[in-house]
Amino acid sequence: MQTSVTFKNLNPSDPVKSYVSDKLNRLDKYFHNPCEASVVLSVEKFRHTAEVNIKGDRLTINGKEETEDMYSAIDMVLDKLEKQIKKNKQKIRERRPGKGKGKAVMSETPAGEDDGTPSVVVQNIEYKPMDVDEAVMQMDLMEENFLVFTNARSDRVNVLYRRKDGNYGLIQPNP
Repeated sequence: MQTSVTFKNLNPSDPVKSYVSDKLNRLDKYFHNPCEASVVLSVEKFRHTAEVNIKGDRLTINGKEETEDMYSAIDMVLDKLEKQIKKNKQKIRERRPGKGKGKAVMSETPAGEDDGTPSVVVQNIEYKPMDVDEAVMQMDLMEENFLVFTNARSDRVNVLYRRKDGNYGLIQPNP
């Protein structure tokens, strides 16, 4: 990470500069490409302020902290930046096309709340592309009452369920 440290109302010191560089280097693991960081360390009366701006991977992150100690201000602002980076990277992962495919999610009503409506039990299901015959074999192996899968031929989500008479039922969406 390319780092530039600026001191305002403070004597430039190599230990503080190396401390900032070491701390910023631990954030390198979140970036795929080289990024730039500009750090402004300033002192006003008893307030020590650390302001950090990081630009890289189409992401710009800013953070500022004030404390009575410069080292703690640096630590606090870098912790804040790390949280921001993780949050932004997670958003990017969730928005990536095709990543949400393969999971079924329902909202949950907490058990124990009795407001007259039936409670919903949430079960997250991951489904894979397979043929109907393969889905029947999977149901026999797992001994489950239903199986959610993507039909390899139609590329649509199907549900295979075991009927009370021992046969299987298949639910397919209309095209």
